[in-house]
Amino acid sequence: QVQLVESGGRLVQAGGSLRLSCAGSGRTFSDYALGWFRQAPGKERELVAAISRSGGNTYYSAGSVKGRFTISRDNAKNTVYLQMDSLKPEDTAVYYCAARPYALGYKPTEYGYWGQGTQVTVSS
Repeated sequence: QVQLVESGGRLVQAGGSLRLSCAGSGRTFSDYALGWFRQAPGKERELVAAISRSGGNTYYSAGSVKGRFTISRDNAKNTVYLQMDSLKPEDTAVYYCAARPYALGYKPTEYGYWGQGTQVTVSS
């Protein structure tokens, strides 16, 4: 098993930047593909970005986050990051990191390990 703890969420003005971090512990971190999801009030949880075990492959959801958000990982530090730039009020949500063994996943149901979430609020 792997345990995940997110940090870095806070209130930020539109146009600002944030970097979220997710620290992993337990099993070998590099055995897991990782994803960042978000869930806004009244909406379903959606994938924002995902990264392969080595970090060589990344995926970003179609739509508004592409070009503004960057996912990366440092397996030596057991940490995955989400750099968020040019933030918009519609980015307001609870952000979760998640892990699954081996291959990238694209749906919440494909991930078996989750952090507790960190709140990001973007004011206009």
